[in-house]
Amino acid sequence: MSTPTYPGVYVQEVPSAVHTVTGVATSNAAFVDFFPAGPAGTAVKITSWAQFERIFGGLDQRSEASYAIMQFLTYGGSTAFVVRAVSGAQSATVDLPAQQYGYGYAAGYAGAGWSGAGGAHVLTVTASSPGAWGGQLRVGVDYNVKGGDPDLFNLVVQQVQVVNNRTQVLQSEIYRNLTLDSSNLASYAPQVVNQASILVTISDQTLGGVPDQTGPDVINNPPDGSFVALTGGNDGTSPQDGWTADLLLGDQLKQTGIYALEAIAPDVFNIMCIPATALLDADNLAAVIAPVQAYCASKRAMYILDLPAAFDETPSYDGQLSAITNFTNDVVADNRDSGTVLYFPRLTIADPLNQNRSRGVGASGTLAGIWAKTDATGAGGNAVWLAPAGTQAALPGNVTLACNLTDADHGTFNQLGVNVLRSFPLYGNLSWGARTLMGADVEASEWKYVPVRRTAYYIEESLVEGLKWVVFQPNDEDLWRKIRLNVTAFLQTMYLNQAFPGQTPAQCYFVKCDADTNPQAQIDLGIVTVIVGFAPLLPAEFVILQIEQMAGQS
Repeated sequence: MSTPTYPGVYVQEVPSAVHTVTGVATSNAAFVDFFPAGPAGTAVKITSWAQFERIFGGLDQRSEASYAIMQFLTYGGSTAFVVRAVSGAQSATVDLPAQQYGYGYAAGYAGAGWSGAGGAHVLTVTASSPGAWGGQLRVGVDYNVKGGDPDLFNLVVQQVQVVNNRTQVLQSEIYRNLTLDSSNLASYAPQVVNQASILVTISDQTLGGVPDQTGPDVINNPPDGSFVALTGGNDGTSPQDGWTADLLLGDQLKQTGIYALEAIAPDVFNIMCIPATALLDADNLAAVIAPVQAYCASKRAMYILDLPAAFDETPSYDGQLSAITNFTNDVVADNRDSGTVLYFPRLTIADPLNQNRSRGVGASGTLAGIWAKTDATGAGGNAVWLAPAGTQAALPGNVTLACNLTDADHGTFNQLGVNVLRSFPLYGNLSWGARTLMGADVEASEWKYVPVRRTAYYIEESLVEGLKWVVFQPNDEDLWRKIRLNVTAFLQTMYLNQAFPGQTPAQCYFVKCDADTNPQAQIDLGIVTVIVGFAPLLPAEFVILQIEQMAGQS
């Protein structure tokens, strides 16, 4: 404020100490698997089934995750990060040689002779991602350009499919007034197309020679005969062909496989699903689980582990119980983790690609959707403290269970930390368990329950993001006061949303950041310490009714 010079009232605006801590997303799911189309080794944010179909090709019987994503988006989920893993896939391509009579390009145009190596350029058009899907692409060229400039041309790219002998255009892109003069970046064909196209990339291969400047007149909207198709694309191998663990895990330095999710920042994922593991052999499945658990822990995310598809081959009740017993002894026992959840049995859905016949699928996509739906029903829309189980966690109507357990069998699985999906009269199929793999009774873990583990992750991630402003601030009482203010405000909001048990805030949480937690020796090292405690809201897993008859009453 300026120095007062006259009698009166002066107003000074003082910066607020409030830096709002905003809760992070709680139910963004990540899916890593084989898909017939889409960018390879890159995490793509998907918010609708139509978007998934357009980018990754929709349902494919070789892709376990395509069915899981359909279940997730249809029954509660809203945001998915999809990573396409590929093995040996190749992209479709086509070369368009320069016309003998000009810089323009011909795509099957009967009136133009192609010069091949004798021309100045060959325009190579390549599908934007590997896969047989690129065979649906075709390209065409016309010369209806600005001012009739013979050095310019238009490029048409279409994705088509043939239905009942009729060609349908699924997507179309038109790029006008392109040139092969690389000094003109605003119109240079590779520069323009590669920045804008979701279907193709192009490269200009200069072969030498100076063609004649007079080009033929080609109509603006070329007929089918003037298009040329891309060829040579293939999908490579799928998990059914015997994938290994490294194809799904990927490379951390190159950020492929699960590590492609590093690139989604500032977004976060909270639930990891890798349905393709259901198709791996025992050794490769074991090789996947521990690295995925470690990566999810580093990201404060949960991992829903799918049972092997071999369970579908043992439909009998006894066979299922024997299979899950062997699985828990051979796999789960060596990979108990507070951030990993396992559901039994596998699910059966109607397969739209097989005349709605039954298809076995893993539970991860469906349950991730139920988690998202449960979160959204609580106050604030991110109620991770609510158990995604019980009568409010009904499975979709298109889902059936491979078998239904008795209460006695359920008790056995409870002690193993395996969540059971069960069928009840009136209610139908329900998620009837909310334990982590550390929920086995012998573990006696404080992270026994899914909502407790998720609540802790939610608080941790929200505070990590919400306190970034603290870095490089003067480490003194003024900073500690601001930290206490903002963290307390965040936890108080959770308390008002009924995230904690207790009648008063003091019974539910505490925040400590003062001289006791930050002695001078720690300040000298540039460290500020905040201690946050909360009382977890435990689910009522066991409801015990004590009934007594009152003697002498009618």
